[in-house]
Amino acid sequence: MKVRIVNQSKHDIPSYATPSSAGMDIRANLVESIVLKPLERTLVSTGLFIELPLGYEAQIRPRSGLAFKHGIGVLNSPGTIDADYRGEIKVILVNLSQENFEIKDGERIAQMIIAKHETIEWEETDTLSETLRGEGGFGHTGKK
Repeated sequence: MKVRIVNQSKHDIPSYATPSSAGMDIRANLVESIVLKPLERTLVSTGLFIELPLGYEAQIRPRSGLAFKHGIGVLNSPGTIDADYRGEIKVILVNLSQENFEIKDGERIAQMIIAKHETIEWEETDTLSETLRGEGGFGHTGKK
């Protein structure tokens, strides 16, 4: 599948690191570094604009290395980019650590996954079919 992209950043377009990668790293496109203090959040520019086909979305997810090593996550994870959005992709990063974190220009800040989705039509009813689980909620199965 081909997806149109406008790259107004100083960096290469996102690409897959290996043939089996699901996500593509996206990079910060900054004039100057951003220092993210503990429990602070910020919106980071990427300089990327995309045109997805109908029936697809782009999901913005945290990078595991940043999360584990530095406590940096994507606040609304996964962030969704709809097929009709044409604005710049920006990433909401949050610092969940106890130390300042410096976001530098060109740093890999998140990963983007392109996913197919369905558009549904609701069918209102008074009852739902029975299942073994039924209304059992959080932790209901009791499996460890």
